[in-house]
Parts: sequence; structure tokens; C-alpha cells
Amino acid sequence: MIIDVWAQAPTARFAAAPWLQPLLKWTGREGDTSETTITQTVAAMDAAGVDITILSAWSSPTGDLISNTELLEQIDQAPNRLRGLATVDLTDPMGAVREIRRFVDGKRIVGVRLVPWLWDLPPNDRRYYPVYASCIEAGVPFCTQIGHTGPLKRSETGRMLPYLEDVMLDFPELVVVGGHVGFPWLDELHTMTIKFPNFHVDTSAYVLHRLPPTFVDWMKGVGKARVMFGTNWPMLSPKRCLAGIDTLTLSRDAREAFLSGNAKRVFKL
Repeated sequence: MIIDVWAQAPTARFAAAPWLQPLLKWTGREGDTSETTITQTVAAMDAAGVDITILSAWSSPTGDLISNTELLEQIDQAPNRLRGLATVDLTDPMGAVREIRRFVDGKRIVGVRLVPWLWDLPPNDRRYYPVYASCIEAGVPFCTQIGHTGPLKRSETGRMLPYLEDVMLDFPELVVVGGHVGFPWLDELHTMTIKFPNFHVDTSAYVLHRLPPTFVDWMKGVGKARVMFGTNWPMLSPKRCLAGIDTLTLSRDAREAFLSGNAKRVFKL
């Protein structure tokens, strides 16, 4: 079984965001501002043997790029293949709490995702804290991005120490999934994994044969029970990401945990 824990089906307004354009260029999709359909998404899953994809809604300081309502509509087009991560507006703390209580059911919507660089607010900012409490209340993970930022935004918000460390000290019950590997702060990644049993990482935005060697070593050791497969579809396709999996030389147990086992446990799939 294969589960992709980081993907989105961009609306036209998401695809047209100016900060996204450098990323589209790097992934060979320069100038593409079209929406991504669920038909395209499922076809890409089928081409790579992906069983379940977790799509994300996206909010931003200028409004929703993929709203929670739109996310549910996307999931309803392939309910056996798709799950979702809700989004919230950080500038409206009580609205964020109500949004999580309304949409996050643990069945179709199985978590919450916010990317700090989009808000230019590190995750220990007070505006996130009602979101963390609501995730614990709902029994779902908080998903975010760690490491440098590909789009034209500051990377500092992706540092794990001290920003994410502060959060996990303040909320020891919170389950966190950090996307995009965490490069270049891989020493911080190792420290966070050892220190916090609720901290997890996914490999989204990387084709597997390009993962940093230090990260691959981490996957085989302390990260074995913490790492999950992700793509960042449609910027990268599942087939392209998975093509290099044999180069990782994972044990059978580690491979199963990476491709689906850890995700099933953390997202309660």
C-alpha cells in the first residue's frame, strides 16, 4: 500500500499566486496557471500505484486559495482514494477554532495544515496556539513545512529550533508532521526526532533518489517510525517521486513503514 501525505489539487487562483511561479519553473510547469482536476490527480495516483492521497486546503493572508468547502468537494469526487487536511485563517483565532470544529471529522478531513512561510509567522507565534489546542481536541495531527522555502518567501520560519521546538514543549500532546524533509537543518531534524515522540516528517517536494544522504541515514535509524512518503503533487508526480525508491536500500519493514504504515497510524486511516 502507498499513501501520499502531501498533495493538493490547485484551484486557478492557487496556481496564479505570484510566489508559486519560481516553483513551477523549477518543476517544469512554468506559466501553468490552470487548476488541477481530481481526474488528473487520480490518474497520477494510478500510474504510480498510490492507494490514498491526502489533499490540502490552503489559506493565505489574502484569502483562501483552496477553501475547506472546495477540499470536501474534491474528496467527494473520489471518496475511497482521497482524504483531506483543513486550513484556517491565522488572523482570526476564534474563526480558526470554529473552522476546525466544523470540518475536521477524522474521517474525510484527517488533520490541519498551515505553512509558516506563507504567513511569515514562525510556528511559535501566539496566533497558532488556538489551532494547536483544536488539533489536540479533535485528535488529529498538525501538518506544516520544515526546512527552506522554494517559493519567494523567507526560509527562517521553517527552522525547527527554536520555533517548532517551543510548540512541542508547550503542547506535548500535539502530533506534528513536518513536510519537505527539513533541509538544510538536518541536524535539527535529528534532534527533534529524538526529543519528541510525536514529531514526524514527510519526503514531499523531493524525488526519492535526490534525498540528502544524511536524511536517508536518518530514515534507516531513528526516523524509521517517523517518516512518510509525500509528493507535493502536482509540482511532482507520484511516479516521478517513487522512481528512485530502490536506491534508498530500505529494509522491508522500513519500506512498508515509509510508504504507508506510519501514515496509517498517524492519520488514523
